[in-house]
Amino acid sequence: MGKRILVTGGAGFIGSNLVHYLLSSAKEELNFSIDRVVTLDKLTYAGNPENLESLRTDDRHRLVEGDICDRPLLDRLLQEENIDSIMHLAAESHVDRSIESSAAFIETNFLGTHCLLEAARSRCGKSDAADDFRFLHVSTDEVYGSLTTEDPAFSETTAYAPNSPYSASKAGSDHLARAWFHTYGLPVVTTNCSNNYGPFQFPEKLIPLMISKMRKGESLPVYGDGSNIRDWLYVEDHCRALATALFRGAPGEVYNIGGNCEMKNLDVVHAIIQTVAELDPEVEPQNPDDRIEFVTDRPGHDWRYAIDSSKIQRELGWTPKETFESGIRKTVQWYLDHEAWIQHIENGTYRGERLGLT
Repeated sequence: MGKRILVTGGAGFIGSNLVHYLLSSAKEELNFSIDRVVTLDKLTYAGNPENLESLRTDDRHRLVEGDICDRPLLDRLLQEENIDSIMHLAAESHVDRSIESSAAFIETNFLGTHCLLEAARSRCGKSDAADDFRFLHVSTDEVYGSLTTEDPAFSETTAYAPNSPYSASKAGSDHLARAWFHTYGLPVVTTNCSNNYGPFQFPEKLIPLMISKMRKGESLPVYGDGSNIRDWLYVEDHCRALATALFRGAPGEVYNIGGNCEMKNLDVVHAIIQTVAELDPEVEPQNPDDRIEFVTDRPGHDWRYAIDSSKIQRELGWTPKETFESGIRKTVQWYLDHEAWIQHIENGTYRGERLGLT
């Protein structure tokens, strides 16, 4: 029998890419059969059913609108769908929003993770589910805090030092996942990833926001002087890593996932300007200095993130396939080809779409 997987947050950016990967490429690339993927998503502002529209008629997939804090719903889904694996991606993830209003981040990221872990523990106690059950907890490099230029990249043993309400809520959820493994023996694997980019990313994030503003002829806002450094990971590479960690990772272990691509935010914006101008014939090549507007830095803005992903490469055989150059071209082209998707978000109609939800 193939795996039967519950993906939380599966209508969001990374989650929807993961669902597509599981149902398309995972069997061939990882030699694991998947019979069923159930997507559970609260469909808040960043959850978009259109991300999964191509799976509407795929009998292997089910999209459920629901909250990970709803314990009766979780118990029912795990039982009736005979779930043997959970990939937990549901999270509030936008740092600026967490600064403005932190309550939703604590509720979803911390309390929601607790509810899901308890539901998984109950499910794992069933004799028919215990042997092969897996729980993948997906987190972020932001739990480690900030680095200087001289600091080594984050490793799995780096001490936690979250600096925003978002990263603090994710750090708390990581500790819960660890505790549920050590205290209850729940077979949890945790991953911490660097900044993702690619198809289906909500337009408030740096790369899709810059693409959109570039095409509209608007100024491109950059925090501070643009010197903040991030490690960039193409989302499909991340999805391969997540599936690899689920299928091959050791329970109780943590695996850091990075793209081996540290770049200043300003250099990322320059690359977007150049790539959009190359791929969109309606955009005239321009001097980047004429388009960029430096704006007041946000509070607690971490200066540098960098991921040491040697553990997952060494132990599980995963490596990123995309360079930033190849990944950003694919990303820009995807947004150029999906104007209707962007328009539905901008005018709010995407939130009215309910594609046969149960």
